[in-house]
Amino acid sequence: MIPTLVWGTGNIGRAAIRAVAARPGLSLCAVLVHDPGKVGRDAGELAGLGRPLGVAATDDAEAALAGAKAVVYAASGDVRPDEALDDVVRAVRAGAIVVTPALYAFYDPHSAPPDQRERVLAAVAAGGGSLFASGVDPGWANDVLPLMMTGLGSRISAVRCQEIFDYATYDQEDSVRYLVGMGQPMDYEPPMTAPGVPTMVWGGQIRLMARALGAELSAITEHVERAALDIDAETPTMGKFAAGTQGGVRFEVRGEIGGVPRIVIEHVTRIHGSVAPHWPQAPDGVGAHRVVIEGEPRIEVTLEAEDEGGNRSAGGNATAVGRLVGAIGWLAGREPGLYDALDVPVRPATGIWEEGTQ
Repeated sequence: MIPTLVWGTGNIGRAAIRAVAARPGLSLCAVLVHDPGKVGRDAGELAGLGRPLGVAATDDAEAALAGAKAVVYAASGDVRPDEALDDVVRAVRAGAIVVTPALYAFYDPHSAPPDQRERVLAAVAAGGGSLFASGVDPGWANDVLPLMMTGLGSRISAVRCQEIFDYATYDQEDSVRYLVGMGQPMDYEPPMTAPGVPTMVWGGQIRLMARALGAELSAITEHVERAALDIDAETPTMGKFAAGTQGGVRFEVRGEIGGVPRIVIEHVTRIHGSVAPHWPQAPDGVGAHRVVIEGEPRIEVTLEAEDEGGNRSAGGNATAVGRLVGAIGWLAGREPGLYDALDVPVRPATGIWEEGTQ
């Protein structure tokens, strides 16, 4: 059994506790929290499992790390990237296998900033831990899925990865309103789409796919569109978004080959289904990830995931967690190091059938 610490109990952390508790070969040894109100509460309660797991949440990082051989780092890196890197380096230096969606630069370690990469490699050398960063988008929807699909064709002219979501049910109001810019005046510049930020977050995935496909990029460029709400929109988790404010954003990170966009990651995000109906739509208007391979043959796959009572955003988070938690056992059998999606396979979920399944 691999004693596993879940660090953080937000949207990702809740799913991580459930995944670790269900995974053969892993044992939940600790849950680390920042909120004093969560200290001492059972992990099963925090994860919404409806049953206790016998692990009480703690805010003592040193004690939590002391017994952990693996760490699912689920604390946010969006607004605290330096602190997240510090935490991850600490865990790797302590000898743990660390899997996380928080460090965008390490989705493609080859193109990570040299100073950050050297910090992680020094921690690997000193403590014997490992790091694998991945998620859903960025993550499996921008690497293993499209790359697998290219292997089904005989000729490729373009690869397009899309995330299309209605954020009305997303349970992270600060990110939706201030990072993405929903409900803000149209002259507000959302940090997520500020010049250079989409490339910082998704550019590594473009480079990773290009490397896997043996393609040389001539440039990575960005395209951003924003759209206003025509009506007031009421959401179940975040309240009202006023007409005339931002209600949608669409952007592309374009990997150019010979000056032509060939590898494209596209995001289409709305706070209400009425916004920009001419933009790409999910099949049911709620949310999906889609990959399109233009070529011979043309291949298109759309995926939808649900969790926590049918919530599509929670479903996406759960698939990110599945990718990460599923990698721990494989990483435990490898040398300490810095790994990416081309290294780590997606393996069958052996041994996690629900009770009563024949």
